[in-house]
Amino acid sequence: MRLAPGLLLTLFAFFPRPSFAADTEVRLASIGYLPDRAKVATVTAEATSFQVLREVDGSVAFAGMLVGPVTSPDLATPVWWADFSTLVETGRFYVQVDGVGRSIGFPIGDEVYREPLRAAMIGMYGQRCGTAVAITYNGQTVKHAACHLNDGRLDYLGGKGTRDGRKGWHDAGDYGKYTVNAGLTVGSMLAAWEEYSDALAGLALPIPEAGGAVPDFLDELRWELDWVLTMQYSADDGRVSHKLTALNFEGFEMPEADHQARYFVPWGSAATADFVAMLAKAARIYQPYDATFAEQCLAAARVSYAFLTENPANQAANQAGFSTGGYFTGDDDDRLWAAAELWETTGEAAALADFETRATGQTSKIDSDFDWSNMKNLGMLVYLQSKREGRDPALVSAIQAGLLKAATLLVDTRNGNGYGRALNRYYWGSNGSVARTCMVLQAAHRVTPDPAYLDTCADQVGWLFGRNQYNRSQITGMGLNPPMHPHHRPSGADGVVPPWPGLLVGGGNSATDWVDAQDNYRVNEIAINWNAALVYALAGFLTPQAEDPIDAGTYPAGALPQGCSCRLSAPAAGPFRLALAFALVAFVRRRRRH
Repeated sequence: MRLAPGLLLTLFAFFPRPSFAADTEVRLASIGYLPDRAKVATVTAEATSFQVLREVDGSVAFAGMLVGPVTSPDLATPVWWADFSTLVETGRFYVQVDGVGRSIGFPIGDEVYREPLRAAMIGMYGQRCGTAVAITYNGQTVKHAACHLNDGRLDYLGGKGTRDGRKGWHDAGDYGKYTVNAGLTVGSMLAAWEEYSDALAGLALPIPEAGGAVPDFLDELRWELDWVLTMQYSADDGRVSHKLTALNFEGFEMPEADHQARYFVPWGSAATADFVAMLAKAARIYQPYDATFAEQCLAAARVSYAFLTENPANQAANQAGFSTGGYFTGDDDDRLWAAAELWETTGEAAALADFETRATGQTSKIDSDFDWSNMKNLGMLVYLQSKREGRDPALVSAIQAGLLKAATLLVDTRNGNGYGRALNRYYWGSNGSVARTCMVLQAAHRVTPDPAYLDTCADQVGWLFGRNQYNRSQITGMGLNPPMHPHHRPSGADGVVPPWPGLLVGGGNSATDWVDAQDNYRVNEIAINWNAALVYALAGFLTPQAEDPIDAGTYPAGALPQGCSCRLSAPAAGPFRLALAFALVAFVRRRRRH
């Protein structure tokens, strides 16, 4: 199907293999629109008016005038906006632009994010280490056998033999497991649970533990937390290993074919602080479901926090001999986050004083753009949103002001950008940061309910699913013309043409340099912290459901056997807010990957 030239609609749809050319001037991205969020089509050819028509009979649901031209700072390409935000009718529609052309059909409804969220969580499930995994998605099965069952050796900790380091998620396109990046990943997903548990509790996932007393969302996180617990030196030694990897990155082979020796790397204070934060947060969240596990998490967090208190200096992990991901970072932000989570869980005065001292010393309380090297926002938001007594009113006010300032900056940047991207920087993994802006925007909306905050968050999701300068989704298996060649070893080594589904690629390091090429790890790798940000962004728009069946025949009732083949059905096509995005600065994080 050849669509008429000129109409650039970024609509949010699930097209694993779209039937239209990626370079057509009629651009669509797509999941669908929420009735109460902004809905804007972006048109690349000059025109005057547009209509939104009902797909069932072609009748007019909305008519309006285009606004523009709008030029994005990075691309200098004028576009026009067709704004139909006031259309709240649900159903399926298409946009017709006079003299230009029409879009494909798209839905407007309350549930347009459910299947994207489910698929993003399946992406996390596919990263499981130490077990067999099989997923059938869009009619294609991907799988790997149980892997890395000998994790991990103690040579670099001054010991002999091995200690149990199994489970966890493979960190990215490689098979390493890294404590610092686990911190941001787990912290983001547990934050999503705390804020949206009423909706996430009913989210059904095709995972082996499905159907038990613990919600599926928390069951998937438990796989990672069980591994995180193994990174502590011992029950009475609070040091935490920085990572568990081989000496060098693996070749492009399936995880079960990787037989390199894998080692615990010596402790670092950032990793130790992130360990405290993750487990203190997990302790309060899992308490209603598994009190024994919650107590185990809190006990481990206390041991490591005591160690950090006795050893206040920053300690960089000794990674001599390792060429795998470094995750080099100072520990100030990690210690701040650790203190906030431990206080929120226990109410202990010492942890509160620790946090408040560190937070008061921060000039910028909230950053609009952050990643694994800056955990500050996680701690600040825990403190700001806490219901505990004893907070410093002046500090609460300062953090709130910083939050609103950061969120307003994101909104303003979005408003000046044709594609609606809220960050004006591009760097290694910035797609994850685009999704992560929703943590700031949603928190700001809880403080000051302003529709612009939620509309801007929705725009970031739309950008990731194809409403961007590439006219392509950035998530495997979803959206418009999604990536087919991510830098992801199972996708490249399994002999199956489609890649593993539900994985967000890192994106361009500048406004125009993203390519869908397996070897270009700087722009096309996947990583769990990016996926976790996508999960958070989608979760904020999920509506609670008493029951959430996956498709008939997806999986049998009750728990699934290890390595079962689980199927996710592809949802219907649909749009999102359409706009134009840009970038100003290329920036590469201090993380080397192959």
